[in-house]
Amino acid sequence: MRIAVNGKRRLTESQLQETVGFLNRLYAAVPDPVLIMHRRYHSALESMARGMLPPVAMAVGDNRFDADLALSIGGDGTFLRTARWIADRGIPILGINSGHLGFLADVTLEKSESIIGDIARMNLTVESRELLRVELDDHCGNADLPPFPYALNEVAVLRDDTASMISVSANLDGVPLAVYQADGLIVSTPTGSTGYNLSVGGPILDPSSKCWVMSPIAAHTLTMRPLVVNSDSRLTLSVDSRVPVYRLSLDGRSVTLPLDTRLTISRAPFTTLIAHRKGHNFFDTLRTKLLWGIDGR
Repeated sequence: MRIAVNGKRRLTESQLQETVGFLNRLYAAVPDPVLIMHRRYHSALESMARGMLPPVAMAVGDNRFDADLALSIGGDGTFLRTARWIADRGIPILGINSGHLGFLADVTLEKSESIIGDIARMNLTVESRELLRVELDDHCGNADLPPFPYALNEVAVLRDDTASMISVSANLDGVPLAVYQADGLIVSTPTGSTGYNLSVGGPILDPSSKCWVMSPIAAHTLTMRPLVVNSDSRLTLSVDSRVPVYRLSLDGRSVTLPLDTRLTISRAPFTTLIAHRKGHNFFDTLRTKLLWGIDGR
């Protein structure tokens, strides 16, 4: 069984011990194990674990490889980095949280013993999550997107640090939608609705929904409210500001773009596969994370 592994590279001593112990027990339980580890993660663990890791067949960066399952050991941010590493390979990713329970990494490392058998038998459920794709207008000159122009959580158009407010003109499928005068605009997938979108008052979406939510950040007028649109849409955004640049963020990876750079957001041509334990339910995680129903909340 081929397992790709990526994880958080800054670990406390207890997290390191738990991680190394888990990987060794997993290696012993999996039939014909082949571990493929992200190069930077492998380097970080090797420097800290001093030869205590199980055998790693390959330590790779963005090279093409194949695996039956990928493990993301860390938090939801680590999961997003692992999703970029896996990209369009169609490998299910199981998130194992080394801290608190997460929305993407929903198995905690300290309670991971019970899932080792499930991994060895591939006794897992897999669900598909849509991503956003960002493209630049053909006449954008020297503007460049990040190397991986896709987002599992959200795309955010943001004011430059030195600017006051920006105006984001949005067209949906060629039809004028609105001009958002705000600190920025978030376009979130259902997966990302519990992240940046939630922090600015956007709605929580069922992860299986085929839609996006557009949420303004600190809108100048109270009439600009979050809007849910179909994920088959093509959204075109252009920005106006007092300064000649603005920022674009894809799952936290930020670039500065010239003001005349127009963006098109659409559904990515591939999906991210997320593995869970059988019986997993998003709404159980939601109640636990948000403390719904606890002490009368």
